[in-house]
Amino acid sequence: MSRLSAIVLVFASSLAVAAGNGTTPLVDASWLESNLHRDDLVVLDVRSGIDNGGDRSSFQDAHIPGSLYSSYTGDGWRESRDGVSGLLPPVSSLERLIGGLGISNDDTVVIVPAGTGATDFGSAARVYWTFRVLGHDEVAILNGGFAGWKAEGFETVSGESNQRAVTDFKGSLQQNLIASLEEVEEARSTQAQLVDARPADYFRGENQSPAARAPGTIPGSRNLPHAGFVGERNSAWYLNEGSITARVNEAELNPGTRTIAFCNTGHWAATDWFVLSELAGFEEVALYDGSMAEWSQDSNRPLQVAKKGLGKLLDFFN
Repeated sequence: MSRLSAIVLVFASSLAVAAGNGTTPLVDASWLESNLHRDDLVVLDVRSGIDNGGDRSSFQDAHIPGSLYSSYTGDGWRESRDGVSGLLPPVSSLERLIGGLGISNDDTVVIVPAGTGATDFGSAARVYWTFRVLGHDEVAILNGGFAGWKAEGFETVSGESNQRAVTDFKGSLQQNLIASLEEVEEARSTQAQLVDARPADYFRGENQSPAARAPGTIPGSRNLPHAGFVGERNSAWYLNEGSITARVNEAELNPGTRTIAFCNTGHWAATDWFVLSELAGFEEVALYDGSMAEWSQDSNRPLQVAKKGLGKLLDFFN
């Protein structure tokens, strides 16, 4: 069987399993509208300034009926430690955050990004990954986000976030979904696949994030730019499921091999993680939340940049 055929079969199998649970990882506005009545359904709006997605005041102006608001960038879904931004906070901190929103372990959570740009889907994907890391599997993302909801002509309301009683949310850390620095270092000499979710110019070392101390990528990585999975339609940005098989095969990835997605701060990589783990049916996918912000801190760690069409290993900083 060809690699392409294998991925097509895995992709189809993944969707069938998800559909059996009643809620697929990616839902559309029509599905959400028809399920808003459910007592166990929580709509979590995570809009932030990414891609001009808005903030709490934007939510107050218009939002999906009954939804909660929590800023992806401002409410503690990620944190900085030891000079590295974008890290997963401690489980106890996330339990307080989620329980404080009134979300319980018995709820199904639908995460709503702004839907206003190519990098915004990563906001929902990172929060989705956080729930899965905590052992909460009843979670989905609204494709198209709030912009898509509006484009479909569904009802919006104004005012404050829905108030739910504070509850005792308990997380159960799923360590296999998190890639540590040590595992990434070992992956260079094992069979694990390293997937760089950044645009090609970052991967080649022609561009550099302020979060990274040097340009380039982790040697041996494959490039799978996150933005290639999303596109604009009717003034909203959607994840395009139809592009997944071709793009994964173009990157020559094996669905049966442990895969580690990274970027600069673990934001763009969340989209790759979501696509590979939840939609393409890869057997084992982890997110390296430290990403290049952490990897590039130590000059003893090698970096690979493109030079005249070839890869060059650098073990020093400019």
